[in-house]
Amino acid sequence: MSERESNLPATGSTVMPSLSGEQGLNRYLAEIKKFPILTAEQEYMLAKRYAEHQDPEAAKQLVTSHLRLVAKIAMGYRGYGLPVSELIAEGNIGLMQGVKKFEPDRGFRLATYAMWWIKASIQEFILRSWSLVKMGTTAAQKKLFFNLRRMKKNLDAYEDSDLHPDQVRKIATDLGVSEQEVVNMNRRMMMGGDASLNISFNEDGEGQWQDMLEDAGPLQDQIVEDAQEASTRHALLVEAMDSLNDRERHILTQRRLIDDPKTLEELSQEYNVSRERVRQIEVRAFEKLQKAMIRIATDKRLLAAA
Repeated sequence: MSERESNLPATGSTVMPSLSGEQGLNRYLAEIKKFPILTAEQEYMLAKRYAEHQDPEAAKQLVTSHLRLVAKIAMGYRGYGLPVSELIAEGNIGLMQGVKKFEPDRGFRLATYAMWWIKASIQEFILRSWSLVKMGTTAAQKKLFFNLRRMKKNLDAYEDSDLHPDQVRKIATDLGVSEQEVVNMNRRMMMGGDASLNISFNEDGEGQWQDMLEDAGPLQDQIVEDAQEASTRHALLVEAMDSLNDRERHILTQRRLIDDPKTLEELSQEYNVSRERVRQIEVRAFEKLQKAMIRIATDKRLLAAA
């Protein structure tokens, strides 16, 4: 077992449906749809169980309920010529790492947090698999690699040709890299591919691999979902803040809810108490806020179901 795999949460031997190559992909995609999507409260309680007690059953439910998210993200990387089954397998590893690191008390949903682990795992796998980017290990090179094709297409640049200086300058400016890095990466990508992205992937000649390249922007349904979730969280937060007294509300706001939070020392001087006392008030206020948000969310769901 690799060091990477040994650091993943223990989820039991039956947590994952079998993903046996491309031939079994359709069966796998059908199987993962059978796992239920967790409510926010269910997810929070399971995440707390795993974080506090390392409960493998809790980790199993958190992982299986998000396997569809992994598959959806992995499909966006099909244009790099790698088996989708392998992309999903790598994404599942990222998901398990996300579950291991997830902190439910921060108030975010697991999907929002794990998405970055999933993408990072898949992208690292692609970088390891493409010989032309063996040297692409810096953040700037990775960013350039995963965005260059899309930007060339937006600029109407030919896939298998050098870029015009104006195009190089535009890409370098937008991605925050040097012009020479853009030129070098473009030439490596022209030389290093196993096949042209203009080759059709269907026997009837319809559809090209370049059509499957990932759009770096978020999906529309993800944008709507994130906006709705953010609006719901904000409304719950505003309502739950009424459960705090004035001092608790002010300290919690100054410590956690503003862009430039104040230090314990600054607040201790403002209230003429010790820094430890300020910290205790902050922790107590946060716990009260969390409980109030869960209670309000539960009441709203019960009311909606009535």
